[in-house]
Amino acid sequence: MSLLERMNITIIIYEILHEEKIVAQIDTQGRCRIYLEHFMPYNLYLEEIDNDFDTQINNVLNFNFWCASRILTLDRKYAKMILNTLGLSQSMTDKDRAKIALFYHCLCLSDVYWVRMLDEPVTFQEVNLYDNHLENALIDVSLRGKQITLENKELTKGVEKDLSTDGCFPKAWIRNNNQFQLLKGGDISIVKNEILASKICQCFHCSQVIYKEGSYKGELVSISNLFTSKRYSIVSKESFDIYAINHDVNTIDYILSLDAYSYYMMNILDYLTGNTDRHWGNWGFLIDNQTNTPISLHPLMDFNQAFNTYDSIEGANCLTTPVLMTQKEAAIEAVKKIGLNQIKEVNSSWFQNNEQKYEMFLERLSVLKGII
Repeated sequence: MSLLERMNITIIIYEILHEEKIVAQIDTQGRCRIYLEHFMPYNLYLEEIDNDFDTQINNVLNFNFWCASRILTLDRKYAKMILNTLGLSQSMTDKDRAKIALFYHCLCLSDVYWVRMLDEPVTFQEVNLYDNHLENALIDVSLRGKQITLENKELTKGVEKDLSTDGCFPKAWIRNNNQFQLLKGGDISIVKNEILASKICQCFHCSQVIYKEGSYKGELVSISNLFTSKRYSIVSKESFDIYAINHDVNTIDYILSLDAYSYYMMNILDYLTGNTDRHWGNWGFLIDNQTNTPISLHPLMDFNQAFNTYDSIEGANCLTTPVLMTQKEAAIEAVKKIGLNQIKEVNSSWFQNNEQKYEMFLERLSVLKGII
């Protein structure tokens, strides 16, 4: 019996599950057991060493970080208002964020992982977000910053959809005819830029998320469909890098061996659309949940920051390359590797008489056509 147990300090044991499979177990003192190593989350590293203080502390910190990563970051617009609505802490520590995520079993719409306490009588079939209808009580808060009061536990259903959506722009998931759709709001110009970027990307052969124009209570939003499911999950490059460091894997080499085409098309389209926000959290891998193995890069998504640094032919620095280069240099390298892969013409009317933006697009496109 440990000192804490002799002091009657409650120790909670959590089970980490992949659908109905128990992958690992960890208690609040950092003691863990790993049952299915291959099905461990890519961004959760635990060690099975008991009675080693440093290891157990690291296990607790890593577990809290993983749980915390399954809710939004508090720099997202209206995030604090969402937490106020739920009467939850606005603290900035991983431990506090982890408590919030554990409140709803660490569920999210990116994958099929979840957490329950040992012997808690709940199953994945009962709580997963893909099968169970959830109330949309927090949509007004997420998209419009509207304060609402939740009067009973029933109304908290659906909170996990909003608290597990990363990013810094107002957004919310809704269920529409058994299909989850992501509504993204914010400044009108930002929404329009994402929709325009999506139209341009559809003129090229690339696996991508389609963003369409819509409205929510009179406000312009972009609308896209959820592409994850009980069969397919996503793992961001950021998460995969944690796995790679602990398993002696070179991430870029792995990406190029798995799906070089999608990687190079991402660099081409980010250059053409002036997307400056391709950070390591909004691109990554599509995972086959049956094997927990990457099968490709996931569809290209997230163009909130399209047409930034769009006043020069070079563009911004490319965020996806292993060595420093401009977006222009990365796109030229990509075209040399796979070609341009344009499948239809870009319609000038999409630019809504913004001649400067259209001319810069044509200049950048001309640069890449000159490589072919």
